[in-house]
Amino acid sequence: MSGYLSGDTRKVTTHRLVEMKQRGEKISMLTAYDYTTAQIVDGAGVDVILVGDSASNVMAGNVTTLPITLDQMIYHGKSVVRGVKRALVVVDLPFGTYQTSAYEAVTNAIQVMKITHADALKLEGGEEVIDAVKKIIAAGIPIMGHLGLMPQSINKYGTYTVRAKGEEEAEKLVRDAHLLEEAGCFAIVLEKIPAVLAQRVARELTIPVIGIGAGGYVDGQVLVVSDMLGMTHGFSPRFLRRYADLHTVMTGAIGQYVEDVKKGDFPNENEQY
Repeated sequence: MSGYLSGDTRKVTTHRLVEMKQRGEKISMLTAYDYTTAQIVDGAGVDVILVGDSASNVMAGNVTTLPITLDQMIYHGKSVVRGVKRALVVVDLPFGTYQTSAYEAVTNAIQVMKITHADALKLEGGEEVIDAVKKIIAAGIPIMGHLGLMPQSINKYGTYTVRAKGEEEAEKLVRDAHLLEEAGCFAIVLEKIPAVLAQRVARELTIPVIGIGAGGYVDGQVLVVSDMLGMTHGFSPRFLRRYADLHTVMTGAIGQYVEDVKKGDFPNENEQY
């Protein structure tokens, strides 16, 4: 079955994403953390695949994104890249790998790119990490920014509530977005902020703005694949649309398998040598 854009098999690049914004064509983005899922997501026509540090939650069962390591992100990144032909693959730099110094940030960024063969990296923050952003981009590595709710800073916030509702935080977000664009970022993710503010940022910037819980007036959308497929049940924010109920489908299928094994119905004569 062909996806929405599968007729266009050209590799998605950072340049093509900017062209999509200029044409008014929305950008689709989903997470993936393994080879098999990445093949399916890519084949369905998604433009950008994010190997998110949300793997810390989805794949490892951690409460936050903070525990995941650089080596673990590299493992997930390599697995995804092997399964992708068309989509732009972006790997998150995990917490602690770019905040201490620009030198360490570049060293870690180069390691991720050399081993995973990803197309780009993503990191969280604005003015506070702008030196690291500039140094990584100067090394020839494309960077996607991330503003608004920044999960790596959850201990500072103390809550996953909507960010930048107040004027001071909103103005800082706009300034940070401009700083990231001026530093050379090819795109920015805005997470869980008012739709009107996200619309303003998307209008003021020439680079694509991808939203998650940031309304429909931005240049594209991103969701966590296991959430939108309904594999998870406990996480139900307003911005999440479930396109399937795989939790129920998988539970039913596995339950049937268990029953067939117990009853001796599996394997049958056609399923053995």
